[in-house]
Amino acid sequence: MNARVRIITINNNKEAKEHIQSVGSDLRGMKLMAPKGILRALKLYEISVPAASIIKQEMLATGGDAALNRGVINNSVEKTDVLLIGTLKQYEQVVHKLRMQPFGLPQMAEDIKVALSNKEYRAPRELRCRDKSLIMGERTLVMGILNLTPDSFSDGGSFNQVDKAVRHAYQLIEDGADILDIGAESTRPQSVPVDAVEEIARLKPVLKKLIKEIPIPISVDTYKSQVAKEALELGVQIINDVWGFKKDTEIANVCAQYPDVPVILMHNQNGTDYQELMGDLIGALAESIDIAEKAGVAPENIIIDPGIGFGKDTDQSLEVMNSLDELVSLGKTILLGTSRKSLIGNTLQLPVTERLEGTAATLTLGIAKGVDIVRVHDVKEMARVVKMTDAMVRR
Repeated sequence: MNARVRIITINNNKEAKEHIQSVGSDLRGMKLMAPKGILRALKLYEISVPAASIIKQEMLATGGDAALNRGVINNSVEKTDVLLIGTLKQYEQVVHKLRMQPFGLPQMAEDIKVALSNKEYRAPRELRCRDKSLIMGERTLVMGILNLTPDSFSDGGSFNQVDKAVRHAYQLIEDGADILDIGAESTRPQSVPVDAVEEIARLKPVLKKLIKEIPIPISVDTYKSQVAKEALELGVQIINDVWGFKKDTEIANVCAQYPDVPVILMHNQNGTDYQELMGDLIGALAESIDIAEKAGVAPENIIIDPGIGFGKDTDQSLEVMNSLDELVSLGKTILLGTSRKSLIGNTLQLPVTERLEGTAATLTLGIAKGVDIVRVHDVKEMARVVKMTDAMVRR
């Protein structure tokens, strides 16, 4: 008899239990076996040699493994990165053992536990946005872009008159936008910065017309604390900072005064030099999260954005796209903004006006890798892409 063999992809504990249950295993067996069916690889950075040696010993004792710098053997290095490979069951045992060890390992045990927990399935939740709310996790949300600028890379000058901007906002909502993101300063490379006074002057007339009328939350795209303060006083529900609270650190304190206002923290940097792209990016986002939480922003109100095209060349942006699922370890809602960007233009050799299909491809991959919100110009078309991708991914 020819046996059928199927290779099964198991992403989390919930899926492992479902697969075990499908063969008729009892409840007790399902709970025992599920953590053994999920393999995870974790990378730890800058670990002291004594601590790394203990981690490797404990991983090996459970049947897992740990790769260290070869200099650990002869003490030619003081610190090493550590690559761990093991099942959830093995990590559970290692975490228990590390809690009883010196060299800062109890804290490392908690960090490992949190990272693994963040990768697990999370039930849908309500995200309060002042007088409005969003349900996160049921489906991917679409953020429509409204630029009030004369020089944005894609639609600069198209909507920088109040009446045109308001009409376009309503069109985006009709096309399926769940959130409206309004920007009044171009963030494209080589764009000319504007001061807070000018930015507020561009925003105010449009915000006054839209805030009390439209049914969806409004996000203001700014990194300036003065602009954020004015926008929040007008009633804006979300602040989107392309510098992750690092350009103007006072913006964190401004946002923290509004406990039901979510914030979007994007990764950005000057230049494209990295020691390790994803490790540096995740570390930088963790710093932004820390700034926000120390200022008093509620952890559940923090949304992260990998910043495709910001401080990254085309190859680096493509690498980030391929590794988006690593951001899940931070335990935050993830936003992806790739709409019409240069990674699409450079890859397909197409102008801004012909990047619809490329944008669709990036959104589909992003949703499959755990993205919760997509920021787009072409709302009608991308809402369809999102709905189709959700039907496949969010079962």
